[in-house]
Amino acid sequence: MDIQRFRISNLGHFQQLEADLTPSQLSSGNVTVFIGNNGAGKTSVLMALATSLSWFVARLRSEKGSGSPIPEDAILNGQVSASIDIAVFDDQGQFGNADADISDHLYHWTLTKTAKGKKASASSNLQDATRLAEHYRRRLTAQEDIGLPLVAFYPVERVVLDIPLKIKSKHSFLQLDGYDNSLNQGVDFRRFFEWFREREDSENETGLPEETLDTLLKSAGKGSDIWNMLQDMKVSSKDRQLTAVRTAIASFMPDFSNLRVRRKPRLHMSIDKDGKTLNVSQLSQGEKSLIALVGDIARRLAMMNPDMDNPLQGDGIVLIDEVDMHLHPSWQRRIIQQLMNTFPNCQFVLTTHSPLVISECKDALIYSLSDGEITMIPSQYGQDANTVLLDVMDTHIRNAEIAEQLNNALDSIQRGELNKARTLLSELAHILPSSNLELSKAKLLLRKQELRHEKNH
Repeated sequence: MDIQRFRISNLGHFQQLEADLTPSQLSSGNVTVFIGNNGAGKTSVLMALATSLSWFVARLRSEKGSGSPIPEDAILNGQVSASIDIAVFDDQGQFGNADADISDHLYHWTLTKTAKGKKASASSNLQDATRLAEHYRRRLTAQEDIGLPLVAFYPVERVVLDIPLKIKSKHSFLQLDGYDNSLNQGVDFRRFFEWFREREDSENETGLPEETLDTLLKSAGKGSDIWNMLQDMKVSSKDRQLTAVRTAIASFMPDFSNLRVRRKPRLHMSIDKDGKTLNVSQLSQGEKSLIALVGDIARRLAMMNPDMDNPLQGDGIVLIDEVDMHLHPSWQRRIIQQLMNTFPNCQFVLTTHSPLVISECKDALIYSLSDGEITMIPSQYGQDANTVLLDVMDTHIRNAEIAEQLNNALDSIQRGELNKARTLLSELAHILPSSNLELSKAKLLLRKQELRHEKNH
């Protein structure tokens, strides 16, 4: 399942906004990125998509289920109503229909909201959301071995403040429970860590604890019959859903492995980083957020695709606001490629403020939002961050005052106003570090001009 196209009318900042999402004729990738200044409406776009998709999820879970409404205060000022149109491609909806063509796989629905006391000019049409949901419910009723498409929204409120290990409520592991809180604004990762511990407790009850197996393996000769039997026991005792989560984290973050709950000397969650075992709470905010994000996507895919050999191959739609949040620049460069490598069949719709993120997008669609308008940006793959800042994000690559003073100094040198240039560069030398490259270049240029001047006189 993926979103092919959407249109927003009189919603948030936008009177009319429409765009194709990848994969499409515009790009064969599975990542679309929205950029723009704060307040440009990036989050509004993701929330609109999540709101529309919530009606499919609700009607998959219940025949007459209701998704999230468009908030009345989101209607554009001065307008009577707002609407969200979405076109979704899903090749499962015509399962068993040998005569189906490409148009039969498209589902289009419209969600509207009219302000109180106003006469509606249009109404919602959710028939296709219902029709697509009914397909999945029919096959689930027939107990067919089918996978469900992941639909999830991760807003900026996904920050991990602590690692809760006290289980507050009993979790269910049913297939449809993969949608629990998947589109709620303000989704937190408490549920992921609680789920992980409860699932691991269940895993440990089905066989010998992993630490015991590891001890026995060390004492048995490698390659012996006993060692092989213990190794098979270790593999077979693994919970498939936890295995998917552990595999995703190890794939996404190669330096990390073996996420687990430890009971001694006190209850805590640990992970191996560069061969050293650490308490997860010792990790940086960015590391914790990545583990929780990747782990939650993998958890939901595993729950929704119980019969897949590799549930990380499951498909779906994932919306992530400010994907670069809390990430070191080196991770900002890798984040999109790692998402695509780890979850190859998921469609990602992202927002970012980072030039490093979009300069690494080889097959992504990039849109810039500004003043209620949308502009498609040419591929920035391979561009340096300074070029992206200047050409795409309309942002100085350095402090504006410093840039102006440097330019003034260079202009003075070119005009032969060497005393003025010396004064400007002297002032900059008191502000900038001596290793500043642009200052060093300007000083070198000034010295060349001074030597020319001395030679001519």
